[in-house]
Amino acid sequence: MRLTVNRTEYEVDVEPDMPLLWVLRDELGITGTKYGCGIAQCGACTVHMDGMAVRSCQVPAQAAEGADIVTIEGLGTPESLHAVQQAWIEHQVAQCGYCQSGQIMQAASLLDLKPDPTDEEIDRVMSGNLCRCGTYPRIREAVKTAGAKMRGA
Repeated sequence: MRLTVNRTEYEVDVEPDMPLLWVLRDELGITGTKYGCGIAQCGACTVHMDGMAVRSCQVPAQAAEGADIVTIEGLGTPESLHAVQQAWIEHQVAQCGYCQSGQIMQAASLLDLKPDPTDEEIDRVMSGNLCRCGTYPRIREAVKTAGAKMRGA
């Protein structure tokens, strides 16, 4: 099957029900997306599929065929960070860092849909992404900062 990941088309020979997470990591070597729980409850495996945040551990490869998939590696570059990535650095969000690629992908999707979310909206959307280090207050502030940057405020 053919998958488009980070604007590059790949041909992969995998079982149709293989989770997208494992296709990304094991078949394509794109390892920024992390395995957390395997049951779509922690958010560590969050990627964008056609612009929407999805849990790649529960998306069969077959369902991703023909979709535009973006991982943390495709969100920005070291030379040109996405506003969310820049805000994460400014607010020193990451501690252990394991959940951060999923957190960033979820936040970017939120801001694409709602560029000026309230604290309650941020908390509701981001609550599905677990952080063992408890950096939720910094996550909220980083989302607000990134939203302001994206709006040009």
